[in-house]
Amino acid sequence: MAEILTEQRNPATMELDRMSALEIVTVMNAEDAKVAQAVERALPQIGRAVELIVQRLANGGRLLYFGAGTSGRLGVLDASECVPTFSVPPTMVQGFIAGGVQALTTSVERAEDDREGGAQAVREEVRVTSKDIVVGIAASGRTPYVLGALEEAGWIGAATIALVCTEGSPLAESADIAIELLVGPEMLTGSTRLKAGTAQKMVLNMLSTATMIRLGKAYQNLMVDLRASSNKLRARARRIVRTVTGCSEEEAEVLLEETGYRVKPALVMALAGVDREEAERRLEAAGAGCGGQWRLKAMSCDRGSGYWHAVSVTCPPRRLVVEYKGGNTRQRLPGSDGLEGPWDETPGRGAWKAPERKQREGKGHEHLRWKPLI
Repeated sequence: MAEILTEQRNPATMELDRMSALEIVTVMNAEDAKVAQAVERALPQIGRAVELIVQRLANGGRLLYFGAGTSGRLGVLDASECVPTFSVPPTMVQGFIAGGVQALTTSVERAEDDREGGAQAVREEVRVTSKDIVVGIAASGRTPYVLGALEEAGWIGAATIALVCTEGSPLAESADIAIELLVGPEMLTGSTRLKAGTAQKMVLNMLSTATMIRLGKAYQNLMVDLRASSNKLRARARRIVRTVTGCSEEEAEVLLEETGYRVKPALVMALAGVDREEAERRLEAAGAGCGGQWRLKAMSCDRGSGYWHAVSVTCPPRRLVVEYKGGNTRQRLPGSDGLEGPWDETPGRGAWKAPERKQREGKGHEHLRWKPLI
């Protein structure tokens, strides 16, 4: 165990017991400054993990965290916050801790040492399938409960991610993607609720938030799928509707009351000038409420009074089918089926860059600019 990075002694705190209160918190702050650097070094692996999670969730899978102690509590915390923030079903993102619910507030003796308990939880309690993705969280990378859960998930065919704070651990070796956060020895030897826990929390924030953004749960940097379950969140919902549409506080309140305080249909009603039923129909047709699909309308084109219209846009990956509508004309853009291209995230617009269109449609059609109908 002494060879594990998280169990080593920190040379900067060998005189910890003789320090004043100010000296203790100063050295803690200096150690905490290393956490963001450790996370930065792991960004490529974190990005790969997000793409894998998005893929699994978009195909009906679940994101499942398994951990023990601090690591388990952090997983449960992140999962529980996805429901109010992104209005996802409680089953989509779940956290499981060795020792069960009781372990969230009190220590459950030897629960983390139960390797078969982790495997059993995967098989019987959670009933993991090959559609799911399982994240094993353990600072040491060798907690038996988490190892059992991750290995069992791998046997079932689920995708697996290890979130650890040491190098070359058994957990990392058994995962499809290993995120190793090398924060160094703790200022209080072995207390992984400190730097290791902070690093794990930062990465869990990234995994869930980036995933939900990629699944269409945000418009620009606004959380348009929040669940307005408190006065604070209701005020935020009104503010989002006002920001996007330019309407008054009173108008935003009326729109949101009609939609049960759901932001997306309220935005469609205001921007498209339709009633709630039509707004719901458009959202359903575009898939904006499931899987991050958005229907878009051209901001600019040069074909008279008509416009280019994206019949379907899917994210991820970002694909579109384009039609031209004008008067009695309805024409599909040749070759647009499944067209892909980089997306310009400039607030208020996007650009599908398609050089091929310049040849097909003539000068001036190198790309189209779009804005969301919703």
